[in-house]
Amino acid sequence: MGDALAVHRLQFAFTITFHYIFPQLTMGLALLILILKTAALRTGDEQWNRAARFWARIFGISFALGVVTGIPMEFQFGTNWSEFSRLAGGVIGQTLAMEGVFSFFLESSFLGIFLFGEKRLGPLGHWFSSLMMFVGSWLSGYLIVQTNAWMQHPVGYARGADGSFQLQSFWALLLNPWGLWQYAHTMLGAVQTGCFVMAAVGAYYLLSRLHEDYGKMFVRTGVIVGVIAAVLQLFPTGDGQGVMISTYQPTTLAAMEGLFQTQPGGAPLVLLGQPDVPRQRLDNPLTIPRMLSFLTYRKWTAQVRGLDQFPQSDWPDNIELLYFSYHIMVGLGSIFIAILAIAAWKLLRDTLFRSKLMLWTLMLALPFPFIANIAGWITAEVGRQPWIIYGLMRTREGVSPLVSAGNAWFTLIGFMGMYGILAMLFLFLVYREIEHGPAREHLPERRAHVL
Repeated sequence: MGDALAVHRLQFAFTITFHYIFPQLTMGLALLILILKTAALRTGDEQWNRAARFWARIFGISFALGVVTGIPMEFQFGTNWSEFSRLAGGVIGQTLAMEGVFSFFLESSFLGIFLFGEKRLGPLGHWFSSLMMFVGSWLSGYLIVQTNAWMQHPVGYARGADGSFQLQSFWALLLNPWGLWQYAHTMLGAVQTGCFVMAAVGAYYLLSRLHEDYGKMFVRTGVIVGVIAAVLQLFPTGDGQGVMISTYQPTTLAAMEGLFQTQPGGAPLVLLGQPDVPRQRLDNPLTIPRMLSFLTYRKWTAQVRGLDQFPQSDWPDNIELLYFSYHIMVGLGSIFIAILAIAAWKLLRDTLFRSKLMLWTLMLALPFPFIANIAGWITAEVGRQPWIIYGLMRTREGVSPLVSAGNAWFTLIGFMGMYGILAMLFLFLVYREIEHGPAREHLPERRAHVL
């Protein structure tokens, strides 16, 4: 409790976890809004336009909360992690600045144009604004992921005389192969979040017998896009990310899988089990023999190095958290494939909208993509430990030396209170939009007709 490093890490973990609730939703919805607007442009059906406006309002609420919670997070690089910022700012400052100057303003500007400029733009111009929202949102994600990728797999740098990291190749930073796989995996996770949210709202409308035409549209769109994203999340992006980890962070791979001892004849894939770090074993394991060797090296008998092959000083400092967060991510991802595949099959047979069990499943599954995405980021960040820049700079070397544990606790408690209020505000605003429904602009005429 009194260790300043631990409190700084806890504060950053809390702020970034809360913040990421919102970008994953906006990045997922950005693609879905573009799909809705494309359908509206092709068919001329105003229903698609109303659906796109409805989700753009929810996008705007999430975007605003993402901005509010993202600004303090970036300031923490200077307040809590000043040594890291001093030494690595010459590299990561490039992508962070580009994210703020280019992608953030692109996304925010065209969001405003989309929400308030439809009558002046016309159909084609309004569609173009949705395209630019999508580009800005996904470009923002790319630059942030490449910033993190440099910390995971540093490239294109040189060390200065003072020990600082200086950028030598801008394109090496921007095209870091670790980041390319990580970005694809991250964005597909965000798309699944958007799809499950859209399908859940549609299922709610169908079960409540409200806005049923829109409910069918939302469920259909969410399921079709979602099942494609879920499969691609597993392969090739999940597989590609796994190859990068096995190549450049073998210690992380061993800890993720709970592989304490090297398996020379082929390593098993662990489905269930509890890591016992002091005894260096996995309790109650449920495994698939040799499967980890095949997935990692495409050979059933390939040797996968266990933690016993590495000095304990280089082990991730919270193997239990890493192991469970990784297995939560993979487990939920597998469940998503099953849910969406069954829903797509029922959609193909034209029975999905009448299946209350499936609609309830889609609606109640809403929070789990958020959990899976956050578990994935916990896996990435805890797996990198004890390095803040993998292999080059330890986390304890990056902390601000003059900020005490008491100061960090004070601001952390403040963030918790403020973010609790923001969470309630977000839920209230989104609930109000869902209650009003996609056809809110037509409610007065409907009431007048009834009267």
